Amino acid sequence: MSNPPPAARSASVANRRAVTAAGHRDDEATVRSYLADPDPAVRAAALGALARLDALTAADLGPAMTDGDVGLRRRAVELAAGVDDVDLMASLADADATVVEMAAWSCGERSATPQVIDALSALVLDHDDALCREAAVAALGALGDPAGLPAILAGCRDKATVRRRAVLALAPFATPEVTAQLTASLEDRDWQVRQAAEDLIGPASD
Repeated sequence: MSNPPPAARSASVANRRAVTAAGHRDDEATVRSYLADPDPAVRAAALGALARLDALTAADLGPAMTDGDVGLRRRAVELAAGVDDVDLMASLADADATVVEMAAWSCGERSATPQVIDALSALVLDHDDALCREAAVAALGALGDPAGLPAILAGCRDKATVRRRAVLALAPFATPEVTAQLTASLEDRDWQVRQAAEDLIGPASD
C-alpha cells in the first residue's frame, strides 16, 4: 500500500498532538471527537488519552478491537486490561499473533471467567506462535485458577522460552504434580528454566 501524501501525514501528526494535549487538559470531549478520525494512529492516541483520564469504556474499545488496523486492535486490547467489562474472547482468536499475545497479557491483568481460562489453556496447547503460548501460560499463572494448571504443566514441556514462563506460572499452585514438575525442571537443559525452578523449590540436594 502506498504511503499517504505529505498533507495527510501532517494532519495525522497534528491530530495526535491535539489529542495528547486535550488529554493533559482533561478535555474529554475533544479527545472523544478524535475517536472517529480516519487515521488509526490518531484513534489509538484518543483511546490512550481516555484511559489516562480514567474515562475509557467498553463501548469505546469495542470498535477498535475489531478494526482493520492491527496496531489499533493491539492497542485496544492492551488498554482493555484496565476495563473489566470488555470481552476479550474474540481478541484471543484474532488472526494476528501480536493481537492474541496482547489479549492474553490483558487477561492476566484482570479477573477471568471459566471461558477465558479455557481459551488461554487452548492457546498454550495449540497456538502456532510461541509468543502467544508464552503470554497465555504467563496469564494463567497470574490468574492462579486451578483449571489452568494442566495447560501450565503442558507448557513446561514446550520450547525453552515457553518453559521458562510456565515454570514461573506454577508459583501459585501447591500440588504433588507441581512439586514433581519443579523437581524435574531443576534438571532442564535450559539454565533459565533451572534457575526459575530453583527459585521456587530451592536448589537440588546432592
